[in-house]
Amino acid sequence: MPPAHVLVPLDGSPLADDALEHALETFDCRVTVLNVVAPLDGSMSEGGVLEPGEARRGAASERADRLVERAREQAAAVDRTVETAVETGDPADAILGYVDDTDVDHVVMGGHGGARNAIARRLLGTVATAVVGEAPVTVTVVR
Repeated sequence: MPPAHVLVPLDGSPLADDALEHALETFDCRVTVLNVVAPLDGSMSEGGVLEPGEARRGAASERADRLVERAREQAAAVDRTVETAVETGDPADAILGYVDDTDVDHVVMGGHGGARNAIARRLLGTVATAVVGEAPVTVTVVR
């Protein structure tokens, strides 16, 4: 049975864009794009790069807004629309929580491919691995 509501998590990577393209081309149903802003004190957040305080929160919010707007434009280019959501928290937990709290019945997300060193391999792809392992719905990983 085809899905009725597909969730596409966005992180700004080319593979996330590919996942959205795949979802829009493959599924004729409701599509929601989700950007998760990592907490500013989180280890993978913008906190290590940006100035402290409001400037960091503002920059993270602006980045999330740009990502969901880009997704709207990508959908419009193929005569589709997407719903958008922005959450704050651990990316895997936020994605899984969104699935649990809504009627999403399929997740399409980018994975990370290509050559990487051991540290990058542990950091990249951990979100997709957690979602695949724990989601109560079908997950498609686009590479």
